[in-house]
Amino acid sequence: MKSIVFLIASLLCNALANNEADEVDLSAVTAADRDAKTMEEAFLRSEKVHSDSMTALMQSMSVEKAWQVLEKNNLTSPALAGLLGKQSRLRKQPKGYAGLEGARNLLNDMIYESMSKYDAEIAKCTDYYSTQCAAMEACRGQIAASNFIAANSRTLILDAQSRINRCEVDIPERKLELKQHNDKCDRELQKMKERLAIILGDIEIMVVILKMTDCDAKSFIERKEMAVLRCLDPCTQKSFITFNQEDLKDKIAQLKSATSNKLVQDTFADLFDGIQDMESMEFSQAHAQIRRVHDSSSNDSEPVSNKTEFNNPPVPRTKVPMNPCTDPNGGAPSAATKRAAKCTLGPGLCYKLQERFLLIQAGIKDERDALLEDIASMEHHCQETRITLETQIKNDQDMLSDAQTKLGFATEKEATAGETARQTAAEHEQLDKDLRGQMKKCTDNYITFESEICALKKIRGELMKMKGDGHSGFFQDCQVSKWDPEECTRKCYQKGQDEGEQKLTRSVLTHPDGGAKCLPLAAMRKCNLQPCPVDCVVSAWSGWSKCSAECGGGVQQRLREVERAGKYGGKPCGETSETKACNAAACEKDCVLSEWTKWSWCSKDCDGGTRKRAKFVKESPEGQGKCPDAWAPERLQYKECNMKRCATLAGEDVLKCNETLDIMFLIDGSGSLGESGWKAEIMAAQRFVDAFSGTGAHAHMGVILYSGPRTWGGVSKLIFSAGFRFSAG
Repeated sequence: MKSIVFLIASLLCNALANNEADEVDLSAVTAADRDAKTMEEAFLRSEKVHSDSMTALMQSMSVEKAWQVLEKNNLTSPALAGLLGKQSRLRKQPKGYAGLEGARNLLNDMIYESMSKYDAEIAKCTDYYSTQCAAMEACRGQIAASNFIAANSRTLILDAQSRINRCEVDIPERKLELKQHNDKCDRELQKMKERLAIILGDIEIMVVILKMTDCDAKSFIERKEMAVLRCLDPCTQKSFITFNQEDLKDKIAQLKSATSNKLVQDTFADLFDGIQDMESMEFSQAHAQIRRVHDSSSNDSEPVSNKTEFNNPPVPRTKVPMNPCTDPNGGAPSAATKRAAKCTLGPGLCYKLQERFLLIQAGIKDERDALLEDIASMEHHCQETRITLETQIKNDQDMLSDAQTKLGFATEKEATAGETARQTAAEHEQLDKDLRGQMKKCTDNYITFESEICALKKIRGELMKMKGDGHSGFFQDCQVSKWDPEECTRKCYQKGQDEGEQKLTRSVLTHPDGGAKCLPLAAMRKCNLQPCPVDCVVSAWSGWSKCSAECGGGVQQRLREVERAGKYGGKPCGETSETKACNAAACEKDCVLSEWTKWSWCSKDCDGGTRKRAKFVKESPEGQGKCPDAWAPERLQYKECNMKRCATLAGEDVLKCNETLDIMFLIDGSGSLGESGWKAEIMAAQRFVDAFSGTGAHAHMGVILYSGPRTWGGVSKLIFSAGFRFSAG
């Protein structure tokens, strides 16, 4: 509790002290203005002030007081002492000044001498005032410039610190993101390459299988007759096929990839008549395991929370069925099955079997090619992302290094500017002290010389009255006008150049009549000693900083360094910092879709077709924003068209088409089609051509006939003679 009271008391004291400091600052400024005006009036003594001072002195001046003034300033002489009945101890009798006339001339010369010293004192003091004030103005300008540079340096320091902090956060995040990306790419590529190795292994196995089943090969003819067997699993009632050759069964069982096994299943699915819905096939060896099917039932009833009395009779018991899985061959074909469902490969069926194995190998190679493309695409994507992240890290590291360099430079510049301001303030303080001291000296000298002039004039008048000829004691001394300055030789003072000078002239207002002669009518003095204006010089704008926020609205900033601050009324620096808004988009933003495309042409000319239109993604979603997929109704719409029935003209077999098209037929000429297959293919092509024979049709057609060897021997010769090589690279 005491600490809280002490803290509150301290805060109140600080607040009062701050208020008092503000009041002191205001009073100090007011006092400084008053002091400056007082000093200016003291140094630049006006004619009115001089006249008022002389009048006041003359009114209070007596002969005795005048003599005391002369004695004090060592201006007495034996002649004056004798005339006034005084005894002089300070000055010898000058020659040529005998009698009253000599005394008058002596006094006029002394008055002229005092007036000259008074005039010289004014010139000296005003020159000192101008020089000192110019030096103090230069100090104040330098202090203001140093403060401005220090403030600009502080801005640069804060900006550099902000950039350093941002980079210190972004660089580790980017490095972690790069590491995670590299790890993910390595894992994915490793999986794809392992899969590729399996595919390549399956291709090698298929080459061995194709060689083993090559109908034209001598090794195949010399082997005993090979048979394809259809078997039935007594447990699952599913059909499967196998071969009577153990080495062939072993090779097929070595196929590892799911793609290879699926191709084998799909390719041999319709080999036998009646096997239309073969869900699984096994190329079993003699020691294949027995497949068991376990049936289980689940009771989905939930426990009843309330106690219930059951009056229902017990459920009749169900007899457990016999186990049908008692095949001694474990699903493998028995001798009876082999005899009952034996497919012996004759010459024609052998080529069909070879064709199916060729199709399997082609499918596996297609899978290999697709996988190679995926690997290349994945490597390209990983490389692009890696380069992007590495570039971002490099840019952030360069920004961090640059910000650290700028921080050190700005810190040094701020310290230098602060020290310069401190030293210049000390210099200004000394100049101000000297000026105030000189002001007192000048004021004292002004009064001293004015007192001398008044004393001499008083004694001169009294001596003339003592003559006894009725003289009034009034003499007309020479009076001159104020100094009239000519144009200064310089507009301002620049270091390394001569100071400005100007000629002063004045005229005689009243010629002397028995009084002191005129002072000099021309003089030279320094002028325009204030420093010349210095324009501000700034560097080029720095680059824009990173946005302060990734989304939801942030700020970017750029700065420019003050290389030289403006001083003494020079051109100001203008803006040294600029900001602009960035990343104003919301952090949670749905994607932006384009407008609907035009409806497409109808997919059919009759019997009902469809037209479609779609929208595309113009801007991707951000954060947790949503975006409908390509098949969503918000992006894809269909509508019916051409719902009329297709009707052929009388005597026509096909519906005529009058479109302008370029058509290319790809005709399969493989011998595996057989005569009936070839005829069906030619008939379909002929009917297609007839459809474009009507009036208004403009179709250009071409035909490509393709075929290939029936066995692996012919295929391998074709591949290797053409120079094809396949690898995983």
